[in-house]
Amino acid sequence: MEAPVRYRTVPGDPPSVFLAGGITHCPSWQPEAARELADFVVFNPRRTDFDVSDTSQTDIQIAWEYAHLLRADLTLFWFPACEASLTVQPITLYELGAAAATPGRRLVVGADPGYPRRADVVTQLSLSRPDLTVHSTLPETVTAARAELTVPA
Repeated sequence: MEAPVRYRTVPGDPPSVFLAGGITHCPSWQPEAARELADFVVFNPRRTDFDVSDTSQTDIQIAWEYAHLLRADLTLFWFPACEASLTVQPITLYELGAAAATPGRRLVVGADPGYPRRADVVTQLSLSRPDLTVHSTLPETVTAARAELTVPA
């Protein structure tokens, strides 16, 4: 069962977090992260029923993600282990690059040791955002996000 997700924030809501990371051809990690962050507003892009071949749905999904990435107080990036011949999660890499290049953007990043491009994520972030740690497990990444969300922006 997926954790409840609120799609808009109102004054008085707790801080919000966007769960950025692999969706296609990788483990479903978002429900665990959403459960652990349930006392915050969680923007979870994983849909239970999504036909990636339906271009009209793809456009809607991309627009939703774009809007909520901008709206979130913090973006949690998680790169789960995956099979490199199926995906290296290119959209998430793009989103991470855009976020890392945005001054003041609050990020927490994790990449499983089994993620094929982990070394690239670590190296790129060490150059663009040397203040960031790339965590190795989802629980470490979620714990870091929780700590960051409790610090005033």
